[in-house]
Amino acid sequence: MIFNIDPGKARKSVNFIDNIVYSHVKDLDGRPLDLTLALMTQNGNVERRLAMGEDIEEIPRLPLLVWFNGVGWRATEDLKTMMAAELEYLAEAGYIVALIHYRSSSQGKFPSQLIDCKTAVRFLRANADKYAINPERVGVIGRSAGGMLAAWMAMNTDGFDLGEWSDQSSKIQAAVDMFGLKDIKDFLRKDMIKIKQPGYRWKTISDTHEGLLLNLKSDMSVEEMENRASAASPISAVNSNMCPLTILHGTADTVVPVESSIAYYEALCKAGLENRVNLYLVKNAGHGTPEFFQPMTQKIIIDFFDRYLKQ
Repeated sequence: MIFNIDPGKARKSVNFIDNIVYSHVKDLDGRPLDLTLALMTQNGNVERRLAMGEDIEEIPRLPLLVWFNGVGWRATEDLKTMMAAELEYLAEAGYIVALIHYRSSSQGKFPSQLIDCKTAVRFLRANADKYAINPERVGVIGRSAGGMLAAWMAMNTDGFDLGEWSDQSSKIQAAVDMFGLKDIKDFLRKDMIKIKQPGYRWKTISDTHEGLLLNLKSDMSVEEMENRASAASPISAVNSNMCPLTILHGTADTVVPVESSIAYYEALCKAGLENRVNLYLVKNAGHGTPEFFQPMTQKIIIDFFDRYLKQ
């Protein structure tokens, strides 16, 4: 049987490019380490253009979103694209999505992770022509540990632009933080109590997510550990350079309690930045549970980025 169909061609194909090196750094042992990113972009049928040997499609400059993964700052390069399928909706909405590998806490101590995030933004701006990026419209989004980094990036803080692509800016225009930790000192204090309890997952402060990130040792004074934790916390970096920020946090999160985001929101309001931040409390959601990837939450994120990166 023969069928005649006319599906049209309004939707453009989503292409995925992996293993793009954006920075050359060293790990904690001084060994060279290439940091990579992947790009997901709705820029038409690239395979067809390559096969035909001609470029007949006009490729528009699209706004950029940079994604930061979580995993307690322990994510390795092979986990960089772990959430790629859940992020395709952002590419479908007309964004170029970059998924980056930043140094894990076993490869570098804070602020290495923030330095890498800023380097990735500078690299992508430097290569805007190559990847059809609009360098004036850049946002970031992250979950958990990546949410903490997104909150840091939203502050547009100076002092962390080290390394390559120094002629480019790392400043961003919008950020989404999904259940990220904003006050590491508070988290540290709770872990110090829990470690003393039988059966807790960590045996020493050095084993914890924040301990590995900040190179905390059991023979350090509590004051020194808390000072390191405070210096690495987004809540300590609140300033008037902050870009618009949306925070989503589950009310049933047992890993990073929702109070972390509430306290951060209140700190931003106290600083007079209440018109730049929205906090969405996601009913009954845990840490990264499916509620964050439903049509309602996706629409909140898209509408937010559209407002600041497209209008």
